[in-house]
Amino acid sequence: MKLQALTPPTPLFFFFFFTTLLFYPTESTQPPYACDSSQPSTSSYPFCKTSLPINQRVQDLVSHLTLDEKISQLVNSAPPIPRLGIPSYEWWSEALHGVADVGKGINLYGTISNATSFPQVILTAASFNEHLWYRIGQVIGTEARALYNAGQATGMTFWAPNINIFRDPRWGRGQETPGEDPLVVGKYAVSYVRGVQGDSFEGGKLKVGGRLQASACCKHFTAYDLDNWKSVTRFGFDARVSEQDLADTYQPPFKSCVQQGQASGIMCAYNRVNGVPSCADYNLLTKVARGQWDFHGYITSDCDAVSIIRDVQGYAKTPEDAVGDVLKAGMDVNCGSYLKDHTKSAVQQKKLDVTEIDRALHNLFSIRMRLGLFDGSPLEQPYGNIGPDQACSKEHQALALEAAQDGIVLLKNSGRLLPLPKSKAISLAVIGPNANASETLLGNYHGRPCKSITPLKALQGYAKYTNYEAGCDTVKCPQATINKAVEAAKAADYVVLIMGLDQSQEREAHDRRHLGLPGKQQELISSVAKAAKKPVILVILSGGPVDITPAKYDKKIGGIFWAGYPGEAGGIALAEIIFGDHNPGGRLPVTWYTQDYVKIPMTDMRMRPDTKTGYPGRTYRFYKGGNVYDFGFGLSYSNYIYEFASAIAQNKLYLNESSISSKVKSSDSGRFRLVPDLSEEFCEKKKFPVRVAVKNHGEMVGKHPVLLFVGQKNPNNGSPMKQLVGFKSVILSAGERAELEFILNPCEHLSHANEGGLMVVEEGSYFLQVGDVEYPLDIVV
Repeated sequence: MKLQALTPPTPLFFFFFFTTLLFYPTESTQPPYACDSSQPSTSSYPFCKTSLPINQRVQDLVSHLTLDEKISQLVNSAPPIPRLGIPSYEWWSEALHGVADVGKGINLYGTISNATSFPQVILTAASFNEHLWYRIGQVIGTEARALYNAGQATGMTFWAPNINIFRDPRWGRGQETPGEDPLVVGKYAVSYVRGVQGDSFEGGKLKVGGRLQASACCKHFTAYDLDNWKSVTRFGFDARVSEQDLADTYQPPFKSCVQQGQASGIMCAYNRVNGVPSCADYNLLTKVARGQWDFHGYITSDCDAVSIIRDVQGYAKTPEDAVGDVLKAGMDVNCGSYLKDHTKSAVQQKKLDVTEIDRALHNLFSIRMRLGLFDGSPLEQPYGNIGPDQACSKEHQALALEAAQDGIVLLKNSGRLLPLPKSKAISLAVIGPNANASETLLGNYHGRPCKSITPLKALQGYAKYTNYEAGCDTVKCPQATINKAVEAAKAADYVVLIMGLDQSQEREAHDRRHLGLPGKQQELISSVAKAAKKPVILVILSGGPVDITPAKYDKKIGGIFWAGYPGEAGGIALAEIIFGDHNPGGRLPVTWYTQDYVKIPMTDMRMRPDTKTGYPGRTYRFYKGGNVYDFGFGLSYSNYIYEFASAIAQNKLYLNESSISSKVKSSDSGRFRLVPDLSEEFCEKKKFPVRVAVKNHGEMVGKHPVLLFVGQKNPNNGSPMKQLVGFKSVILSAGERAELEFILNPCEHLSHANEGGLMVVEEGSYFLQVGDVEYPLDIVV
């Protein structure tokens, strides 16, 4: 049993790597920094003395600033302060799934002209592999620092990850998230942030206030998952969210990102939550994030989110009121110019005290100091030896391939059609608007990838005869050249259809209206499948789920893959899986709903179902309705068998010890204990191991994610039908068996939120579930 790399990259990968390898010029530009030792007039300031604590250094720096200088630093494009030797700084950089030049802080037109482009996050999440997520974060942090050292970055604060829950399948930005499950999203956040910032996988290497490789930012805080639906936009939307849903769905990923990941940044969202703009919510930013979660970092607005508080939402009467609201709430920097334009008049009108500005500046300059930008030349500091050769390195590109391989999900394999035979004599028809679309592979928020290999080009490496027909000019597919596609299918031994969506169908500021394939895509698929000699293979590229019910039940479609937006190496990964050089193991990180789900308004934020109105609920935890594919579904070329090797003795968990001072509480649905009434020591004491055995009954080695769920036999009082409590990825050779151990804490894993937003553990009959195997468990309170 191994938990790291599966197999070396195939010869196909190395061929494309070496033929697209970049040769970098040798010259570089000096990165921007303060406290230059060659400038004694500025380096002598106390804020330049690295022997002093950062808190003391920042206090000294802020004390030297005039009011105008202070205000100038409250926006994302902070200008230089020449008299103090402080260079300009850009807070806005992006690195969602690779360092990108989408924001203003990164330039990919110099010594380094490309960066590793990993799969879009939703596909990476399908691997259910925390260590993979961490290694991706490491690469992003390393390449970010390489760009800074090469003088191609004016900032090292990256506004990622996006850890909003993928609540509604129509959301255009769901592709940017790790999916619909709070546990998965939280663990992704922790792994990514630790990797980017230079922490260890387990955490603890990077102390609070410690040196950052790069800065990660958890966004969008909070309950943001609607962009533009009908007449409702993210700018004016007021998300009405219950305390119950906030407690166990919307907030947990951010809590994990802050407390376990030690993220150094948070972005507050455009939308209001229960009437209050997120960036003006003192309870959210100061009481919860800084108070309850002990957040130490900076808080930025989304771009122009401060201006809309007055101009769109009407929450503030004047620009000065808006400025006062956000700074007093705990926000520190404005993406945009609103604070630069209106903060001085807010002070003059006594709507804002200068101490609030100083507080914000303290948070901002603390991050810049933690990045080493006030310690003299960064090239002589930690991370100063990261050079241009780290960008698009062989190892980084291999990781992009691994991420795509491990995320792609096999949804159907009738009659074991797959993998296809690796015989150069076979003929292949490759059909579809996404077959030769390199840009589609990258999703959104991407930079310039190291290479770009389309699925068509990669598949051509396996078949001597390949015939390509797009079928549609674009994925919108208003017209389809069905006759040409049908003729190509008739002449080929095997047919691969590469269909789905792209950024014209789902993106930021654009939510979907339906869940089906666009235009005449379904007609094209059915016609080709009917004409082909053998059952065809269908590949769906998309971020959100697609209702492919016709394909699921079409006997002429033998194989179906969901490949997300698989990044720069996605074409290679897909070809290797189709021809058996890699065993697929991805699992869906979201529920795939049927088309009629769109009857539910996107504006309804409720997670729980309502039997009185027929509202079905959302996500696998609460949704009561039919779907196309379940959360966690995914096939393999191997067959995996599970059994519970061991769990809790006598199938009972007792939480009724006399040492507990809190009283058992009762409701109409039964007896329960409030988790806040149980001591941390008690919860630790009640942890118990669950050992799950898994065996590969196939003929191929495979990397397999094992998902452990817990549920109640008779869920009530808003409890989930079941919820994920642990997942691990394991590599098993053919015939190999392994045991995995999960440690469950009843206060965390067996609890849910009540209507007041407090976590409770209810008495009753539960079950542990892996695959189709269940283990009974009774809880006694």
